[in-house]
Amino acid sequence: MAQANIETSRRLIEETFSEGRFELLDELCADGFVSHDPIAGDQDIEAVKQTFAGYREAFPDLTFTIDDIFAADDKVVMRWTGVGTFQNEFMGFQPTGEKGDPVTGMNIDRYDEDGKLAETWGQWDTLTLMRDIGAIPDAAAAGTQG
Repeated sequence: MAQANIETSRRLIEETFSEGRFELLDELCADGFVSHDPIAGDQDIEAVKQTFAGYREAFPDLTFTIDDIFAADDKVVMRWTGVGTFQNEFMGFQPTGEKGDPVTGMNIDRYDEDGKLAETWGQWDTLTLMRDIGAIPDAAAAGTQG
């Protein structure tokens, strides 16, 4: 079961979020699925689809790479890196046309007895994203301001 859960978590990152195939969430996630995210908060499947559609709109070439992945019991732990080019407005900020710095994160995915993703907890480098979109100055710019 652990290997099957790893493959499902891998599909979620590679096919759903990197390729924008959000319909796979309906196939891979359990009824009552909840995603816990540091920016979006707690979300169901439909809210996750909307959130990631917004990311993909702003960063159309957004791709994720799995750096580490392993499982124990009903959980999968994954460390990942995401990168994309800021090409469309996001959170009220105008695009820079620049490829952002890589954003790193980790997820813990919990699976139900049917092998469906029931819950996920994500922690990721929101500071890098906020700097890349201009929401906060980067450290170099902050040091040069009076």
